[in-house]
Amino acid sequence: MDRIAKLASQKAVVIYSKSTCCMCHAIKRLFYEQGVSPMIHELDEDSRGKEMEWALMRLGCSTAVPAVFIGGEFVGSTNTIMTLHLNGSLKKLLKDAGALWL
Repeated sequence: MDRIAKLASQKAVVIYSKSTCCMCHAIKRLFYEQGVSPMIHELDEDSRGKEMEWALMRLGCSTAVPAVFIGGEFVGSTNTIMTLHLNGSLKKLLKDAGALWL
């Protein structure tokens, strides 16, 4: 849990992902298209990835990935991020976290 929090606070946007997950790919693409350069942590490429997956699920992720942190705070997974994007709230969160300047 501490490792997740430490990594999540290193950049304005941190995405915990798996390189083979199509929903993770879609979420990463969404952020790139917004002009955001998130820190991506691929759990399937980390020796402690399984342990981190369990910790993410304890945080409230219904599925461990994608798990998105903005400004060091856990925001949610695919459904939450897409809802925020569609209702226009995502840009404000990104601006407040310093991930977007425009």
